[in-house]
Amino acid sequence: MFLSLAVAVGVIVGVAAAALIGAVQGLSDLVSWVGERLDIPKAIFFATIPLGFFTAWWIARRFAPEVAGDGVPEATAALAVRSGYIPTRAAPLKILATALTIGMGGSAGREGPIVQVGSSIGSSIARHTGLGEDRVRSLVAAGAGAAIGASFNAPIAGMLFAMEVILGNFAVRHLSAVVVSSVAAAVTTRSIVGEDLILRAFPYRVGDVRELALYALLGVIAALVGWLFLRLVEASEALTALRRGWTRPLLFGLAVAAVGFLEPDALGTGQDVVRGMLNLLSSESVVWYVLLAIAGAKVVSTALTLGSGGSGGAFMPSLFMGAIIGVAFVDLIQPVWHVSNLQPGSFAVVGMAATFAAVARAPLTAMLIVFEITQDYGLVLPLMLAASLATFLADRFHRESVYTMALTRMGVRLTRRSEVDLLDTITVAEVVRSEIVSTRVEDTLTEVQRIMDGNRLHGLPVLDSKGRLAGVITISDIVRNGGPSDEVTAAEAMTVKPVTVTPSTPVSQVLERMAALGIGRVPVVGEDDPHRLVAMFRREDAVRAYHAALEQEVEHDLGRSRLQARVDPGVAFHEIDVPTGSVADGRLLKEIPIPGGVTVVSIRRGLQVLVPGGNTRLSGGDRLTVFAQPGANLQLFERLHAGDTAELEVLAEEGARFHDIEVPAGSIADGKPIREVAIPSGCTIVSVRRGEEIVVPDGNTMLAAGDVLTVFSRPAERRVFVERLNA
Repeated sequence: MFLSLAVAVGVIVGVAAAALIGAVQGLSDLVSWVGERLDIPKAIFFATIPLGFFTAWWIARRFAPEVAGDGVPEATAALAVRSGYIPTRAAPLKILATALTIGMGGSAGREGPIVQVGSSIGSSIARHTGLGEDRVRSLVAAGAGAAIGASFNAPIAGMLFAMEVILGNFAVRHLSAVVVSSVAAAVTTRSIVGEDLILRAFPYRVGDVRELALYALLGVIAALVGWLFLRLVEASEALTALRRGWTRPLLFGLAVAAVGFLEPDALGTGQDVVRGMLNLLSSESVVWYVLLAIAGAKVVSTALTLGSGGSGGAFMPSLFMGAIIGVAFVDLIQPVWHVSNLQPGSFAVVGMAATFAAVARAPLTAMLIVFEITQDYGLVLPLMLAASLATFLADRFHRESVYTMALTRMGVRLTRRSEVDLLDTITVAEVVRSEIVSTRVEDTLTEVQRIMDGNRLHGLPVLDSKGRLAGVITISDIVRNGGPSDEVTAAEAMTVKPVTVTPSTPVSQVLERMAALGIGRVPVVGEDDPHRLVAMFRREDAVRAYHAALEQEVEHDLGRSRLQARVDPGVAFHEIDVPTGSVADGRLLKEIPIPGGVTVVSIRRGLQVLVPGGNTRLSGGDRLTVFAQPGANLQLFERLHAGDTAELEVLAEEGARFHDIEVPAGSIADGKPIREVAIPSGCTIVSVRRGEEIVVPDGNTMLAAGDVLTVFSRPAERRVFVERLNA
């Protein structure tokens, strides 16, 4: 049943992709015909481009804000914060807005919009067939993969794009739906539009192994081009001189028309230009500085188009720029390269993949798209070298990709799977309480306020007459409707269709959604029924989740240290007493800075012997039996006899929460252990993230510039700590 739905998603996305391709091509042909009839083939764009931008902007402003922009970030944000929900209206309106933006002369790609169209179709089918959240996510990703598969007749690349960019992981449970849908979409689109509108290139080979040095240099150039493009897109979006009103699309449209008047090849998708570059066997017909001028015009016009408020993507423009710089590179280097005869088309192929990898930070997708375009693996080594190098350098030149920049503007900041904190190991079901305090749609705001006050809550789920989730109401909703009233009901004031999670959702994802939307509670619904309320996830549940995750981590570390201790020479058993009033008295074992090389084996308390865990609370007079390396037992003895720091008392205080603080270069903490850093009272360092590594810290943990400290404190203590780190 589920795979049948995936096939249906693929077929419908294939038809939608063909419709968008046809709409863009039809409008483009109409504009060209009108320009030729009026004998103003280039000047016509001064009218059509602003008109197209303005109409697309108006559609987004009037009917569906989600249709503005690239499309890929919107699909990713839907998975990150809205459980995969994308309105059904997004598909037809996105096709219309994109056709107006690009077909009337704008410089952008249609692939990003097709991704949003495909994701919307997948989301709609999943929701209207009653699937749970995880299946919805699968079909949203399947729709996105189908969109790329349909655009390039590249189902493998479509599958990889959905997993690498949209989902951000390679979970096997999503794979079958994405693969089936991508194949179905590619076959459908190809049968409708034919091969003429799909990119193809000759199969190329590396003429001499020494050419790899040139491909590596091309990867460096691609990273620089990607950086320039990202900076211009960023500047275009952040231009404060123009507010996001109706003047913005008109003025940006005139600017793009001016660029197109000087260089017409910079307008539209640029796919015909890319096709010509990919199949170029000799550089005799091109001049490198002319090509660079075309690439520069494309960079500027695309940045302006994306910043206009219309609908268009960065996928094809990045391929365009890469293909152009690849051919220009050959024309520039060929006169001084006497080792082999360089083929411009092969460098266009590799430059295309490297530039897309730098812009989108999706090197695997870039390589697979090229493999499927050339239908040959002859350039596998140059592709891997250039794409990987371009991605590596791009990460250092500009931390964001073209997609994550847009997500950041939305207030959504995704966490890469390699950087996930401890909360990714805890699910909602492990921390939420089953008791539900709710209100009904017919209750008045006075009654709702009374329920909130009686339970010391700031928000409640609202149930309909059948006991199903209808919405969420908060104190802010009551205030916005004039305060408690017997005249206004909960149904009139509540937020309908709230963001929800399921019991199997990792707590890390829940907190991402809460942070992105600025909310303090999320309804937990059934896995198989998005309207059956099973619990409410609140901020205090996040604290419990962090404690549970820390306990798991501590117990994991204890088990690992026990295993290590068995093979280390010189280790032995020792007994150490916990002094009354020491730092350990009354603390949980997981909160004690136990030195490396020490394993707590047992705790003797009077006549009772305890097998310790992370949540075992120590008391003065306890005798610890530890298995330790030489000298490590003495370190533990000294720490247990230290005075009480009262460091963790903040956990019980109202208003405390988790914060991320980065250690700046040149800070007083740079290069020092934690015990030498002046940490404010009431501020607890929970973890230290260093690159891809997450460290559970103790007093000897050395800090370095760039470390991200996760601290638990009240806002006031956080500000004091930040000031001290920046002193």
